[in-house]
Amino acid sequence: MTGILEIIALLLILLFSVVIHEVAHGTVANWLGDPTAKYSGRLTLNPLKHLDVFGSFLLPLGLFIATQGRMVLGYAKPVPINPTNFRDQKYGSAKVAVAGVAVNLVLAVVFGLALRSLLSFGLINPVASTLYDMFAYIVAINLLLAVFNLIPLPPLDGSHILFTFLSSSQDDFKVFLQRYGGLILIFLLFFPIGGFSFMDSLQRIVSLLFKGIVGAPLL
Repeated sequence: MTGILEIIALLLILLFSVVIHEVAHGTVANWLGDPTAKYSGRLTLNPLKHLDVFGSFLLPLGLFIATQGRMVLGYAKPVPINPTNFRDQKYGSAKVAVAGVAVNLVLAVVFGLALRSLLSFGLINPVASTLYDMFAYIVAINLLLAVFNLIPLPPLDGSHILFTFLSSSQDDFKVFLQRYGGLILIFLLFFPIGGFSFMDSLQRIVSLLFKGIVGAPLL
């Protein structure tokens, strides 16, 4: 799969992966007693309810071009959540955050093991195979979303998990991250420090996880 078809496939897989990610957040929030996402009509897989022009199209397309096809990453509109409605006030926000990461990991594992089975039985050829490419994209993109969202910087899910376990004595640190986390994240993504590239590190982690699940390297 090459050229414009590859870009379209990547964008579609990314779109539905981030939509499922957001629906998982809203569903768990609803289970915990917060129906905000439900009443907003966001507990649906209809992508039109979740599209964000920048996060769902411009950002992934820009990253794809800037990295020469090595990375595609984006997001959907965050589902509205009101943590004050949670029955579990202590761990509710962390549970909602973990739900998004977990659903991406589940997708990666399911499609990765399916791809591994197809390869082991010789039912698919990793070279010049559209089916292999599609499965590989689903696994890689969902692994990337899961790993990326675990970074403990706002507005990513990892920050909600981190904040759950910070004591009140660390409120200043929490405020600092809430204020500057987005800028720190952008800096890490686009500006290598010395010989360290944050994006290259993300790619290495995803490649290792991909090989562990699929049993073959990420091409």
